Amino acid sequence: MSLQPLSLAIPFASGSGSHPRSPSLKSPMQTKQANFRYVRSGTSTVIVDPDTGHELQRHSDLWFKDGSVICQAECTLFRVHISQLPHAARAQSPVSTPSTKPAAVLEECENCPVVFLHDGADDVAHFLVALYDGPNFGNNDHEDFRIVSGILRLSTKYIVDSLRAKALAHLCIAWPSTLKGWDAREDVSRTFEMETSASGGHFYPSPVAVINLSREVSAPSLLPAAFYDLCRYSYAQIYEPADDEPLFQSPTSHAAYSVLSPLDMQRLALGKEAAQHNITALIQTMGHAQTHIATHSRTRTSARAPPADFSELVDLATQHYLFDRERGHCDPLYVSEELGQLKSAEFSECKACAKSLEMWAAREREKMWKMIPIWFRTGVATRGGEP
Repeated sequence: MSLQPLSLAIPFASGSGSHPRSPSLKSPMQTKQANFRYVRSGTSTVIVDPDTGHELQRHSDLWFKDGSVICQAECTLFRVHISQLPHAARAQSPVSTPSTKPAAVLEECENCPVVFLHDGADDVAHFLVALYDGPNFGNNDHEDFRIVSGILRLSTKYIVDSLRAKALAHLCIAWPSTLKGWDAREDVSRTFEMETSASGGHFYPSPVAVINLSREVSAPSLLPAAFYDLCRYSYAQIYEPADDEPLFQSPTSHAAYSVLSPLDMQRLALGKEAAQHNITALIQTMGHAQTHIATHSRTRTSARAPPADFSELVDLATQHYLFDRERGHCDPLYVSEELGQLKSAEFSECKACAKSLEMWAAREREKMWKMIPIWFRTGVATRGGEP
């Protein structure tokens, strides 16, 4: 036995906002007439989508008996209050009531207009929770990214500017535009690595997913950090990652988020090459800087003149990062930080010389950080100050 109560489908209004919409976000304006079927199954009644034959499930938490509108996303139904929805239009005419009521589930669906959302059910659930209770973000790990990215997508699509701003600000903690913010992010990664013995890259989501999300929601501020993070992996790790590597995506992962566009692959290749060349130039510059550092040190201390030859340190850096290709060989920010902390036996007797080397490395890091948008052609400037 099946019944077909009449329901009205209503869209979210298009509204207006200060940020552009990505063409990849599906239009929220498509509507269709609700056509649920109610089918008895033993003593219960289930709701079936007649177009697909799939059973529709009421969301366990987001189904309020006093809700005034039903949202359908994939095979999940949400009964919520229309006042909570952004720019929601109201039904233009009353909904007729079917003459036969097979179960309470039918009573709960009647007289409620239906909004058909072309979005993932999980994204809609997180979005609705954020609308009701406000966002409750986590620590920017994989699970948190899954939630926040869904909120960002839908707050962009349905023009909830305040929620979009909060979601974007949260993501910028892990994908910052400042060097200080990047260093704080890397501290989190190193702490995770020490506590779990897993690569620090396993903590954060794939930068490929971040780049694609940034394109989808027109959030270019995320791009420089995401491209830089991605360039630190080898091409084999990027394009053919093993299942225990950070960039590996399970077969159930969203396909659009696991592969870069051809243009972004080109940007990655060019930027990765620039980053690697910068490491070579950095080590060469270290050797050229020896005279300046030695002279600067003499003006700050009465101790004996520091050694003018940095060849020991330059040779060590060359062997470690260029020949042995040890950790950090694709990460010029890491290499410059490490070079600033190198100490020869003679440096132990010249604190001013060691300090000057550290200051030189810090200046080089600032220069490199500002070059990242140029390396990867992101068109977004980075900053060196507060995050």
